[in-house]
Amino acid sequence: MSRIAIFDLDHTLLPLDSDYEWGRFMCRIGAVEPNAFAARNAVFFQQYQNGTLDPHAYLEFAFSTLAQFERDQLDAWHAQFMREIILPAIKPAALALVQKHQEAGDLPLIITATNRFVTGPIAQAFGVPDLIAAEAELKADGNFTGRALGTPPFGAGKVVNLHAWLAARKQRLADFSASHFYSDSQNDIPLLSIVTHPMATNPNDLLAAHARAHGWPTLDLFND
Repeated sequence: MSRIAIFDLDHTLLPLDSDYEWGRFMCRIGAVEPNAFAARNAVFFQQYQNGTLDPHAYLEFAFSTLAQFERDQLDAWHAQFMREIILPAIKPAALALVQKHQEAGDLPLIITATNRFVTGPIAQAFGVPDLIAAEAELKADGNFTGRALGTPPFGAGKVVNLHAWLAARKQRLADFSASHFYSDSQNDIPLLSIVTHPMATNPNDLLAAHARAHGWPTLDLFND
């Protein structure tokens, strides 16, 4: 039987929130009106940290913003975002963790509440081909309609999306001899609770307390 290693992205493999940083980047380059956009972006980020985020409302905000621009322009901005923000932030310890599982023959998977447009190139930078992320509806020409598709992979939605992804591969989580999940947030307790090897990684206070209460190990990926 094979093993699966599942990774959250923001504040787990990355020492930042890629969705929030994308919003800040869009403000900095003048693509959006900075004051109003930054204020809404900050509110959603705080709600995410508190575990009170309405993922449908957030994705409507995120995708309606992307829909204002042509895809070629967005892709050019994203390449700049990768160069200036993401690639300098990727830590050797995070790359080594992913590589350790790959070398062990485990199936690596990144699962994130952030959308695929933002996170697809980041997963590639980690050398992970399989990604579950928030999905946007696209026009035939690849531009965004502004609408989301499917169940947002947030909270219990990550469990829903993981089971659907495995089912499409004709697999179940129970088919793996070991299942690892690395996450920093209490939002991911539903998925952490169903794997054989939950790992509270750079945990926030709420997840750290839950991990202690349940005897889960913790990993400080960026300070060890």
